Amino acid sequence: MITSPVFAGKTYGVYGLARSGKATVAALAASGAQTRNWDDGEVARAGFDGVLTNLHEIDLAALDALVVSPGVPHDAPLFVRAAAAGIPVIGDIELFAQARADLPPHRAVGITGTNGKSTTTALIHHILQTAGIPTAMGGNIGLAIMAQQPLAAGGVYVLELSSYQLDISFSLVCEVAVLLNVTPDHLERHGDMAGYAAAKARLFGMQVPGAAAIIATDDRYSCDIAEKVVATLHPVSAARVVDEGVSVVGGIARIDGAPFAEQRDWPALQGPHNAQNAAAAIAAARALGVQSADILAGLASYPGLPHRMERIANKNGVLFVNDSKATNPDSTAPALAAYPRTHWIAGGRQKSDDLDAVLPVLGGVVAAYLIGEAAPVFAAILAPHIPVQQCGTLGDAVIAAAAAARPGDTVLLSPACASFDQFRDFEARGDAFRAAVEAL
Repeated sequence: MITSPVFAGKTYGVYGLARSGKATVAALAASGAQTRNWDDGEVARAGFDGVLTNLHEIDLAALDALVVSPGVPHDAPLFVRAAAAGIPVIGDIELFAQARADLPPHRAVGITGTNGKSTTTALIHHILQTAGIPTAMGGNIGLAIMAQQPLAAGGVYVLELSSYQLDISFSLVCEVAVLLNVTPDHLERHGDMAGYAAAKARLFGMQVPGAAAIIATDDRYSCDIAEKVVATLHPVSAARVVDEGVSVVGGIARIDGAPFAEQRDWPALQGPHNAQNAAAAIAAARALGVQSADILAGLASYPGLPHRMERIANKNGVLFVNDSKATNPDSTAPALAAYPRTHWIAGGRQKSDDLDAVLPVLGGVVAAYLIGEAAPVFAAILAPHIPVQQCGTLGDAVIAAAAAARPGDTVLLSPACASFDQFRDFEARGDAFRAAVEAL
């Protein structure tokens, strides 16, 4: 685990005892700190092997900081009380940032954006592994960062960073920072798009002159962030980041996924969204000094992530693809553009009342098979454009789509919705899709 003498002798409240919370408690204790630990959920408390203290009932002024899980909103009572008491409210990413000075010399890459974070993070990590560079992947993906073993000198920490995590990080200086896009999401947390974009921009606000900033300027919020970064940073020189799909304008490496849109020998990186992800990863790897041969080898061998354009099976010439992670229309749209003839399974608990992002890319969609709460709403929107079946359940949708598909077609689960009406999470939904395909 990651420890640091900077924590020794201090007392921290740890609020939220899932994986990152447990890792935080262990790392702080190993560093010589005291912790007061609590979770409002009975199941989480029952699964915690340590001393519990109801943080709602103690004087928070006795704490040096309150470490909260990223999902805790700013208006949560404990968050408000801590702020009123002048107690810093931080997350495990900020703890990592504070511990960095005591780790062997290293660099950090931070990746944020509404869509594509996980794929880009995993891809950069894979490229670094391919190049033989010590690397660890954490943040909003994989093992909690404080539970990671410190890297040897010269290593690179690759961090997926959500807006929630950035909101409670204050000193994470990333040598390379990547922004993929900013489209509507989590507005119940941030209030409006301006607040959401400001959370994403924090990644660059913590950088120092000379750091590398890589920004895809395909939306106006990302463009605005890029212009502000130009005025405050001095990103890595153009010669080190320019590659196919990446240009440097005003000192910022800007991503244009178009050159990657054609088919490449990168099986796990199909579709225009993965073109942008690949371009971002290439730019980040070049900024880190990775050689072209290692970058290309990493792109070709990247295995992909579960539930993200994951190829499940090829049955009777029909490809079945699990893109359950696509929980909003903006993330579904590029998936629909990835294949020439698609039988699209969509629906669940909708995040918005429109499908504006997908309407321009329905040309290759043979039919839509709708499930869950959103099915009636989606049917009304899509029926003027493509054939629609309201299937109700995912299992029935798979059967219907498979029956209609012919060799060369793709059956794609890309729901454009959250999963919580019928499934625990998007992983459970993707696993159910796999099981339904295997049962055909």
